[in-house]
Amino acid sequence: VGCGPKIPDVDWTLKISGNVATPLELSYKDLAKMNQIDLKDILMEKSTGEDEVTSWSGVPLDDVLLKAGAPTDYVSLTVFASDGYSIEISKEELKGAIIALKDANGWIAEVAADKGPIRLVTPETPANRWVYSITEIQVNQ
Repeated sequence: VGCGPKIPDVDWTLKISGNVATPLELSYKDLAKMNQIDLKDILMEKSTGEDEVTSWSGVPLDDVLLKAGAPTDYVSLTVFASDGYSIEISKEELKGAIIALKDANGWIAEVAADKGPIRLVTPETPANRWVYSITEIQVNQ
């Protein structure tokens, strides 16, 4: 008898760095075992193509930052992707953000490998802030 959906076997690490008390490296399995929340019917405002309404599941960003001992009054995060892309996102833009492991179709690692295995979903911002294949989150004070 299984105990819930099988977590994909993915070799991925998310690093939490910068102004934190406890710099972290969380494996994909670590993230999958953390508390997950669902974001349903979120408008994904695309810079090209049609906007779409999407649903996601993942770890609340605030939970990960708390685990790393980030100060509650941090100013912004710099998010790095595996392809070298990075973007600085203000704290205000991160309201309700999650580190998504699933989209409406299932585990991102299995259904959209080119956009995963994890991605930052920030429901309060346009989709160009939704960084996929994130490898590091740097906390800026």
